[in-house]
Amino acid sequence: MKIAFIRPSMFGIKSKDTMYPLVFAIVKAITPKNIDISFFDEHIEELPTYIDADIIAMTVETFSAKRAYLLAEKYKLQGKKVIMGGFHISAEPDEALEYCDSIIIGEIENIWNKVISDLENNSLKKIYESKTLTDLAAIKYDYSVFKGKKYNKIGLVQFSRGCKFNCEFCSVHAFFKNSIRTKPIEIILEEIKKIKEKFIFFIDDNLFSNEEEAIKLFKSLIPLKKKWACQISIDTAKNIELLKLMRKSGCILVLIGFESLNIENLRQMGKVPNIKYNNYEQIIRNIYNAHIMIYGTFLIGYDTDTKETAIELMDFALKNKFAIANFNPLMPMPGTKLYKNLKEKNKLTYKKWWLDNNYSYGDGMLIPKNMSPTDLMESCKKARYKFNSYINIFYRLLNWSNICNIKIFLLANLISKSEIKIKQGKKLGGK
Repeated sequence: MKIAFIRPSMFGIKSKDTMYPLVFAIVKAITPKNIDISFFDEHIEELPTYIDADIIAMTVETFSAKRAYLLAEKYKLQGKKVIMGGFHISAEPDEALEYCDSIIIGEIENIWNKVISDLENNSLKKIYESKTLTDLAAIKYDYSVFKGKKYNKIGLVQFSRGCKFNCEFCSVHAFFKNSIRTKPIEIILEEIKKIKEKFIFFIDDNLFSNEEEAIKLFKSLIPLKKKWACQISIDTAKNIELLKLMRKSGCILVLIGFESLNIENLRQMGKVPNIKYNNYEQIIRNIYNAHIMIYGTFLIGYDTDTKETAIELMDFALKNKFAIANFNPLMPMPGTKLYKNLKEKNKLTYKKWWLDNNYSYGDGMLIPKNMSPTDLMESCKKARYKFNSYINIFYRLLNWSNICNIKIFLLANLISKSEIKIKQGKKLGGK
């Protein structure tokens, strides 16, 4: 039996900001050796006209769902069975079943062998739902699935799954619920030692979901002399000694969801740490004093926002010389509290924006209180373009934390600038 794994892109084209998808190294490792595996990543390569496989298995994100469904229709016409899993499939299982033969809901590790067994016995079920939590200590990776593929030179590590917070817009909590797990530190260290890349990124949604274990991890990282980045919640940055330890262990960049400068917006979105620690200027000083760069993210479209808000947020990020920043229209992702609330209030611009032929990347997905969806789109676009202009890239470089990591700073900004222009206004799905 031959199985082809496919990672569909948003538009059916390649991108420059692609890291390898760790999930396929996991699935490769748990697939029986007698199964012939191939893997295609549309983010870095064109899909071949014909794929020699009996089964097509795809992981689907909401932004790539339309593209995945188009591919599924194509491969089913060729007589292949199509299986889908991922965050979007778990959030929209009935929708997915209209396009494929079988879906996997939840985490794949404890159910994939059952899928393989049923395929071999010609008894594939329509729905497989993982109802047990994966033991992270048992996860293995087979990186040979990426052989010959050219990704950004960043090693990926997953220390934990889940997040201790429950922001209304976040699909992470919708997927993992209240479960928070960490992998034993000795296993993580062995994985990192095997990674050839000098720079690693922890893909955890919040590296500090278990702060005690995270501190143990940082102390253990010091002898490895790796450079690394991660996502953290803003409460972490109140701890000056912790930031110093992170830097000592190799941290050079943290991704933080600042989201808004307005306390009422933060309350509406349920951004608990930001409400409690809303002295952003002090938080930023703490991070910079540890010589760590900042990747800040912002959401625009909440009740107090106007068409001036995106530029105000851009000015804030520019003034504070963030290494990178995203200014996104509020994105109601399926499965989240935000999507449910907006749908009930009839405030969605599109019933299912990810499938709507009128939706283009960057469009407003909701009807804001104090501006039009077009105002929302245009203001975010303006903020993105202005923040990533060459003159502002140079201005933001003039910060000691950024200068200390000038190669990574410049590379990240040039890629970000390019990708913004490619994606803005493009229809999802591609050909």
